[in-house]
Amino acid sequence: MATADPERPGFLLPLLLLAGFRTFIDDLHAELARQGHDQLRPLHGFVLQAVGPDGTTAGELGQRLGISKQAAGKTVDRLVTLGYLERADDPRDARRKLVRMTDRGHDGLRRSAVVFDQLRDRWAATLGADRVAAIENDLRTMTPANWFRLDVPGWFGG
Repeated sequence: MATADPERPGFLLPLLLLAGFRTFIDDLHAELARQGHDQLRPLHGFVLQAVGPDGTTAGELGQRLGISKQAAGKTVDRLVTLGYLERADDPRDARRKLVRMTDRGHDGLRRSAVVFDQLRDRWAATLGADRVAAIENDLRTMTPANWFRLDVPGWFGG
């Protein structure tokens, strides 16, 4: 059954949600570039979050992101080259190599958090604080409790 409003077909809502997400993330990365993080990409934010404060292995990273160990390894290689990650021996198990964030990686995440707040404030200034809060509340109602998942790269990749 088609939607009753032909100007608001069902497929439009997810596309608008994706466009809003894309706009937010593009604005984030434009600002991060101005602040010296011009090589960070949207995928990298998921990777840095998945590495976490204690580090992880490439295999565990792949599982967290929903991608293969090989794909995780290639992404880690890129972020090591860019100075956001480093490989180190695991102090608890000499057979394992840990992937850890560098100071540059931590700085990128800290700056991202600040910019996200600034962008939310910009949306609130444009739409109104009540409307932005209502959007957030409505999305919380419609999404599962475990809505923040790091496996988006694997989900998008199929």
